[in-house]
Amino acid sequence: MSVAELPIKIDREQVAHFCRERGIRRLSLFGSVLRRDFDERRSDVDVLAEFEPGVLQRAGFRYFGYGEELAAILGHKVDFCSRLHPLILDRVKDELLPVYEHS
Repeated sequence: MSVAELPIKIDREQVAHFCRERGIRRLSLFGSVLRRDFDERRSDVDVLAEFEPGVLQRAGFRYFGYGEELAAILGHKVDFCSRLHPLILDRVKDELLPVYEHS
């Protein structure tokens, strides 16, 4: 699946700005937003953020607002995480769809 095929609109420039401001080097989607069972009215958007080294130690409590800030950009509730349990990561790693990457 590509970003253009998603059931939600992604403003790539706003997402890129969000990521750059917070030191996120890669932001990927996974879960129901990539499948046919996504419900625009009820489903949340699962997001995995990979941060630049050392950034999370400086984020402090601001980190807990990142999901709401990204939800305002995407127009859907966001389940924002920066780490997944190894069993979950193993299950979803092949479906991760990057929407932002800083090389």
